[in-house]
Amino acid sequence: MESHGFTSPYTPNTDAERSEMLNAIGAGSVDELFKDIPQQHRNPKLNLPPPLSELELRRDIEALARMNAVPGDYACFLGGGAYRHHVPAVVRQLVSRSEFMTSYTPYQPEVSQGTLQAHFEFQSLICQLTGMEVANAGMYDGATSLAEGCLMAARVTKRNKVMVLDTVSPAYRAVVKTFVEAPQLEEIVVAPAQANPTNEFACVVVQQPNFFGYLEDVEALARRTHSVGALLVVAVDLVSLGMFKPPGEYGADIVVGEGQSLGVAPTFGGPYVGIFACKEQYIRQMPGRIVGRTVDTRGRTGYVLTLQTREQHIRRERATSNICTSVGLIALMATIYMAANGRRGLRHVAELCYHKAHYAASLVSKIPGYSLPAQGTFFREFVIQCPRPPAEINRKLLERRIIGGLDVSDRYPNGMLLCCTEVNSREEIETLAKALAEVGKA
Repeated sequence: MESHGFTSPYTPNTDAERSEMLNAIGAGSVDELFKDIPQQHRNPKLNLPPPLSELELRRDIEALARMNAVPGDYACFLGGGAYRHHVPAVVRQLVSRSEFMTSYTPYQPEVSQGTLQAHFEFQSLICQLTGMEVANAGMYDGATSLAEGCLMAARVTKRNKVMVLDTVSPAYRAVVKTFVEAPQLEEIVVAPAQANPTNEFACVVVQQPNFFGYLEDVEALARRTHSVGALLVVAVDLVSLGMFKPPGEYGADIVVGEGQSLGVAPTFGGPYVGIFACKEQYIRQMPGRIVGRTVDTRGRTGYVLTLQTREQHIRRERATSNICTSVGLIALMATIYMAANGRRGLRHVAELCYHKAHYAASLVSKIPGYSLPAQGTFFREFVIQCPRPPAEINRKLLERRIIGGLDVSDRYPNGMLLCCTEVNSREEIETLAKALAEVGKA
């Protein structure tokens, strides 16, 4: 692309090709194409600093990294969708093997048996964990999995309204809103007490535990949903399934979730892996890919891509999803984590999260000026009401090397969402309570 006399060596289009593209969209020049960008915000070339040696660059990057407040160096009580759990060393060790680290989408099953088996094991473990009949090989993340679940419910029921409880993650609801625009579906957000769907609704969406950490009455919701022929879509916390009833046992039709808690460290936006499971009767409408196990002509076990309903593999008009990338490596991390912990290990992690969160809540509730405004059973997150705005509280906590909770003042006045997992020690929790008491009086 050429502008202001600058030609990029990384864009191999000829002048004739550039002119042809500009003519096709009705622009006379590149400058005209970008006329909506104010002149002061345009930069004809990269304003890079002088070059550095490898040693100098390393020091520079390390200095920048030291500016971060990193969980581990800081006690961390921040959740809200991404969680810090212990990742067994075996997870990183195995996924770092070159046959996994360098592989991508297994288009050729004859040379991708290891990758395909990893996908198959992931699907199998997700089915066991959620109590569902089928699961796919992974989606982008939990939010897009939920949005795809809503689109799938609309295809199954031939209805165009989606009911979402307002206790579902705001980020997830925003993604659903984006996804339903193109197919002209209507997203209706309601409080749990007002969740009374009619036969116009394709599905009802509930998060379990909800965004604020509390358990919803999903069994009653399932009965109301199914009574009008709608599907129940559950966005579930996978770690909670170590101790709570799985969605398959209370009537969920589609189960989605974020797999980051299972062996993946929290990062700025990923990469994560979305899980997607459903009842077998809806398998033809499931997005993504499904790996199956079979035998070859010699009776040997083999793995193949059994169902590929995404548009990367079939005609766009027949596709159920436009998901294109592979999150197989992250799915493998979750698979190794589940296998390494086993049923008892997962239950132990869940129980530690539950009890540590309740211990923290018991301490905070005794601090003058603080309270627990929400009622009910919570898992690893809970809401506290602070005597001052959470932003101020968090700034003071950060000075004490504590990463505080998420500001949820839009829902609860001066509300903060605190999170405890198995990595939070008793000493950290008690230090948090002491710090909250001090900064609450300031």
